[in-house]
Amino acid sequence: MSQQYGRVGLLYGGTSSEREVSLMSGQAIHRALLNMGVDVVAIDADDNLLQSLPGHQLDLVFIALHGPGGEDGTLQGALEYLKLPYTGSGVLASALAMDKLRCKQMWQGIGLPTTDFALLEADSDWSAELQRLGGQVMVKPAAEGSSIGMSCAATPEQLQAAWADASQYNTAVIAEPLLPGPEYTVAILDGQVLPSIRIESNAEFYDYQAKYFSDQTQYLCPSELSESREQELQTLCLQAFDSVGCRGWGRVDVMVDHQGQFQLLEVNTVPGMTSHSLVPMAAKAAGLSFDQLVEKILAGAL
Repeated sequence: MSQQYGRVGLLYGGTSSEREVSLMSGQAIHRALLNMGVDVVAIDADDNLLQSLPGHQLDLVFIALHGPGGEDGTLQGALEYLKLPYTGSGVLASALAMDKLRCKQMWQGIGLPTTDFALLEADSDWSAELQRLGGQVMVKPAAEGSSIGMSCAATPEQLQAAWADASQYNTAVIAEPLLPGPEYTVAILDGQVLPSIRIESNAEFYDYQAKYFSDQTQYLCPSELSESREQELQTLCLQAFDSVGCRGWGRVDVMVDHQGQFQLLEVNTVPGMTSHSLVPMAAKAAGLSFDQLVEKILAGAL
């Protein structure tokens, strides 16, 4: 039994719209922790989590909750109050990374490349916003992950419908220009930037189904960028990660615009750890097994 971590609580599942993904991530992490000989208790986080946590007598928490309630700083704040060390980013970084609107505003403010955007509301001028953003846009809830609530729009009517769909998940909805791609993702682990991954999806865009269930989505790792271009991408992603104040581990998503420039999409502070997930894929390319990756993430909490 691995004693250095004490009793570890693995929080997974939860009540967000990403519950299904979190259950898969948690199961994979749980197997790895057992393989390592860690004294782990797997906890499917429900509304009574804060009342039940003290009863488990934990020394450390591994967070495998995706989306609101687990990845947005609220859980991190509660664990700080309980004086329980936990994996991943802290309160502010988690909240900021989850809020795509304010994260993009900050990146614009400090000069990091991210596309223009519109904050959509019920009385938005759909035609004017669509024209300003180039005629084709991606609409997304500002505080969801896993592409939940996202859709494309190319007419004012489609834009209004996309806003109505996205607003079911979050009151803040943003639209961004539809970029041609390709799409890249870069994992960061203890300050080390792992090899980038290029994502090629047959879907209209890299949506929830393509991310977690489709065997048609292709991942190239290494991503076949030139050495200088890979260095440019890795430097940008580390800047983005650090600018939000992230720590431990995470993943930065990027797309290429019509001019061939990298544009930051978002930072994920608790990325997926499923069979289709990207951080384990990047770790493998860097010579780390899944179990070794999990141990590095866990060690970061100490």
